[in-house]
Amino acid sequence: MGETDVLDAERAEEIKLLANEAFKANKFSQAIELYSQAIELNGLNAVYWANRAFAHTKLEEYGSAVQDATKAIEIDPKYSKGYYRRGAAYLAMGKFKEALKDFQQVKRISPNDPDATKKLKECEKAVQKLRFEEAIAVHESEKRSIADAIDFRSIDVEPQYNGARIEGDTVTLDFLKKMMDDFKNQKCLHKRYAYQIVLQTREMLRAMPSLVDITVSDGDHFTVCGDVHGQYFDLLNIFEINGFPSQENPYLFNGDFVDRGSFSLEVILTLFAFKCMCPSAIYLARGNHESKSMNKIYGFEGEVRSKLSDTFVELFAEVFCCLPLAHVINNKVFVVHGGLFSVDGVKLSQIREIDRFCEPPEEGLMCELLWSDPQPQLGRGPSKRGVGLSFGADVTKRFLQENNLDLVVRSHEVKDEGYEIEHDGKLITVFSAPNYCDQMGNKGAFIRFKAPELKPDIVTFSAVPHPDVKPMAYANNFLRMFS
Repeated sequence: MGETDVLDAERAEEIKLLANEAFKANKFSQAIELYSQAIELNGLNAVYWANRAFAHTKLEEYGSAVQDATKAIEIDPKYSKGYYRRGAAYLAMGKFKEALKDFQQVKRISPNDPDATKKLKECEKAVQKLRFEEAIAVHESEKRSIADAIDFRSIDVEPQYNGARIEGDTVTLDFLKKMMDDFKNQKCLHKRYAYQIVLQTREMLRAMPSLVDITVSDGDHFTVCGDVHGQYFDLLNIFEINGFPSQENPYLFNGDFVDRGSFSLEVILTLFAFKCMCPSAIYLARGNHESKSMNKIYGFEGEVRSKLSDTFVELFAEVFCCLPLAHVINNKVFVVHGGLFSVDGVKLSQIREIDRFCEPPEEGLMCELLWSDPQPQLGRGPSKRGVGLSFGADVTKRFLQENNLDLVVRSHEVKDEGYEIEHDGKLITVFSAPNYCDQMGNKGAFIRFKAPELKPDIVTFSAVPHPDVKPMAYANNFLRMFS
């Protein structure tokens, strides 16, 4: 090793320590930048790659985490942390079988590590459960609708129930206020009314196209919110700042209503109830977390099972498949959860025709709408997440020109200020879950558009306190070990 190499290695070690400090302070993007600097100086240190993989995992960039951990393993095949980090990333992607192989390798390298033994056992259980579920699964085409089997009117409400009640078929603002107040005090809604809200919402969503056109009259305004992720008390704060949804104050919630936050049921029932009260007051788009595979891992399934029942788990899965995939405001603003496509020339008419009544596929237009992210470079690149793709400003510009649109609004990514304007002002990311997972320290944001100009007016807000129920409280046991 020459003198320069020694100096580079020493400097790399100093930078790694700074990166570790940034990581401890939950500044994960900064940590990634610093680990990258250390790697540039000394790319043969497996620790730097494994540490950067861990930081990517914290930012939900699981594809990048797998790549970095794989590089750590290539450098040092006996470095157990490399397999450990890759296994954790595979797990977060729902790839249990790949995760199992990595944890088996950790156990081989460190046979006496009790932590490795525990995680391997949990992973084996998860894979066994998955194999069992696959064995008994019914093909989509043969499935009977769970919704059709539910008659909520036949369910009795016990005399001692003192929560919110729907009189007849109409959801009113008085009911909503009582329900939201009950939720604030951690009381549950009676299952009769929960069924009624979810089933009525299903009927409305099923009738909508996959791409919904929204008209805002001159002088009127329209609000777009990003991911809420089960942060019910922050949702209430949005309404406190900006008013309840109504015909005069309409909203679009742009996907990822549930998972991670432990008040996801309260969020989804509140949004669905507003849809029942006044369909034009609130529009709802599907996010990548409105899916069985995500809900199984990130908490919504466990929460619904705990607060309601298994039947509701199936019902929500069915209703999530009815959510539209994108919206266009006044033929000018395209709003979607994730982003754009791996091919040019996609027309709005093609999006409108997507058969969305299914679990999200792993490729194709529907997948990309839900999963893709913008990138600073031009062109297209692989996704940091391992699903979808990254697309540059030129891709955004061409899509807008080809469809005679002005702006793309999307969500899907935590931003420090709650929003970010990219791609020469033609793309805005909006994220409405402040201090995401109680650890990111970010602000939340929403966008108000006023017709006819539809100039985006961005409002930011900070997190508010919530009861002491931790994020991921209902998540897959195994994943909680890594969060």
